[in-house]
Amino acid sequence: MAHASRVDPREAALVAVLLFLAAASWVLTSTQLTGMDMGAWTAPGPVGFFTVTWVVMLAAMMFPSVAPMVVAYHRIQRHRRQAGRYAPAGSTAAFVAGYLASWTVFGLAAYALYAWAAAVAPGILAPDTNGRYIAAGVIAMAALYQLTPAKNVSLMKCRSPMDFLLHRMRPGYAGALRMGVEHGAWCVACCWALMTALFALGVMSVGWMALIGAFIAGEKMLPWKRLANRAVAVALAAIALGVALAPAATTGMGM
Repeated sequence: MAHASRVDPREAALVAVLLFLAAASWVLTSTQLTGMDMGAWTAPGPVGFFTVTWVVMLAAMMFPSVAPMVVAYHRIQRHRRQAGRYAPAGSTAAFVAGYLASWTVFGLAAYALYAWAAAVAPGILAPDTNGRYIAAGVIAMAALYQLTPAKNVSLMKCRSPMDFLLHRMRPGYAGALRMGVEHGAWCVACCWALMTALFALGVMSVGWMALIGAFIAGEKMLPWKRLANRAVAVALAAIALGVALAPAATTGMGM
């Protein structure tokens, strides 16, 4: 009789920590953003406030879907230590820090682009003028990106933790940080359009955050990759039409 695979308590504890941090980040984000959601293209605030809020948002949205990669990395590091190879304690935390660093760079780039557009053409992003049509276009672009080869390749990298780790394993804290940055870069390549759509919908909206986070987790973790990918594309296209043609129906997502 085949024995059921045992759950490693250390790996279960790591997943629990990641999920706890995600849940705490959701609570903190909801508290920080209460009353700030003004619909599409809501101003993200000063750069310092945005950076802190963005990192907390990343933990809330990304930690559940990145958990399999983090657990796989932690498992390899543990096996290396057991084999007497160099694998310092705390390298998993460095890996996660590198992952967050990649997404933080993307967030700051998106913030700079938003600030530039608002400065060059004041009012162009206002939802009661052209803003909703620009938002709809950005969301439609995200829907189209779901169908591209670049999306497929980067999504495969995100869905195959062991393949990524076995071909990029580097020792020490610097190696862990670099690996986290590299995985974060693949994740940005996979999900940048979805996160850009979040800016268009209202980056200060907890409701839209939850929906985009669910899209990201679904296509990374559900067994039906193609179906999940296409379903997200269809959902984004529907949201784009709603924003363009019936903006009142797409408001009220903030919490």
